[in-house]
Amino acid sequence: MSSEICFMSARELARLIGVGELSAREVVSAHLDRIERVNPTVNAIVTVLGEQALDRARKADEQFAAGRAVGPLHGLPIAHKDLHDVAGVRTTYGSRLLADNVPDQDSLIVERMHAAGAITIGMTNVPEFGAGSHTFNEVFGVTRNPYDLGRSAGGSSGGAAAALACGMHPLADGSDMGGSLRNPASFCNVVGFRPSPGRVPSWPNQAAWQTMSVGGPMARSVADAALLLSAIAGPDPRDPISLETPGAAFDVPLDRDPTGLRLAWSPDLGGTVPVDPQVTAVLEPAVAVFTDLGATVDRDCPDLSGAEEIFRTLRAWQFNLALGTWLDQRPDLFKPALAANIEAGRTLTEADLATAELLHTNLFHRVREFFDHYDALLLPVSQVPPFDIDLEYPTEIASTPMHHYLDWMRSSYFISATGCPSLSVPAGFTPTGLPIGLQIVGPHRADLSVLQIGNIFESATRYAETRPAL
Repeated sequence: MSSEICFMSARELARLIGVGELSAREVVSAHLDRIERVNPTVNAIVTVLGEQALDRARKADEQFAAGRAVGPLHGLPIAHKDLHDVAGVRTTYGSRLLADNVPDQDSLIVERMHAAGAITIGMTNVPEFGAGSHTFNEVFGVTRNPYDLGRSAGGSSGGAAAALACGMHPLADGSDMGGSLRNPASFCNVVGFRPSPGRVPSWPNQAAWQTMSVGGPMARSVADAALLLSAIAGPDPRDPISLETPGAAFDVPLDRDPTGLRLAWSPDLGGTVPVDPQVTAVLEPAVAVFTDLGATVDRDCPDLSGAEEIFRTLRAWQFNLALGTWLDQRPDLFKPALAANIEAGRTLTEADLATAELLHTNLFHRVREFFDHYDALLLPVSQVPPFDIDLEYPTEIASTPMHHYLDWMRSSYFISATGCPSLSVPAGFTPTGLPIGLQIVGPHRADLSVLQIGNIFESATRYAETRPAL
């Protein structure tokens, strides 16, 4: 029964708790047992809150028994990304600088999950300050891919993705600047959703007006991701770009008739990025599912020129803003790739930032016009399958050298630069059993539509139901 609980959907667990067939304490206990058995193998959850979580579960059961109102996540265990502050809980950001950091307040995304009734059971592993799409750091070590322990789990939400795949918790929060919700979801055969900027408000935030980094949900199904989104989305006066649509707008059935959908498919972003043939071999037949369901699929891609300069410029500026002072104080505690990013931010001129903003505006309008003709764009989440765990990053894709630890992530971060909502959904496996995700990108602020199209694909293919053999 414990194993069955750990692989139930979040929606089913919430339903069973809501009708009294399961208690919050039973659900939390089952997941803590699962963590104890499996986590030493994959190193996904780096701080475990056993007794504290059980105490909160007991209080949740007492609240339910007393007939008091409960939230949509009532009694559901969740582990938070170790970049999100949790009051009274060690939150390290994967850095030796903050190895003993214990915040005194929740970040907004955590605050909302707690308000919805979720029970924190731990923190999930990240790369140092979330930099890079391979989860390793000098505080906790590396997170292993549950489908092949010698492979990367992706990042920066790699611990969250691996823990979900292993049944350690049913929902996870994450964040995404260059693919950090989508890439680990692809690598670990789960769902990761990058919402529109402002959909999930952020606080505290040094750069409150920035749009490149967003918070969002991860889960084992699109419907569960929508459930978590419903709890964390909605306006907040502390975030100046937060969108007015209430979170409840996403707690709806995702059923949609695929007949007549207009979809664009680009295996290589219009020939601008190299893609490992193993990825294309999985995704070509996966995309054909939409045609079988009655959708129209054309090979097409928007003009994404400028996305490289936009992303790299604004990312470097943001990293320097957040971390530049700490780099001055303790340069010995930064990995070289991250230090180089911060230094790049320091060399930016007014002209560099102005150019990036102009390019950003032009990109937005080209993509907006592209979506006048399509309901969604389909493309790879990652240009490679999960890679060797001992590599910092892939150094070559399809005979094309990758010179920087960001180079291999263009299929994700080009989309980040557009500001469009995008979803990673399980789409199949390589011949050696490595997961591959399909990326579904929608028009500006069409978050619900993207979730609906992802649900269509998930329901037709059911790849997410293939669990790792742990």
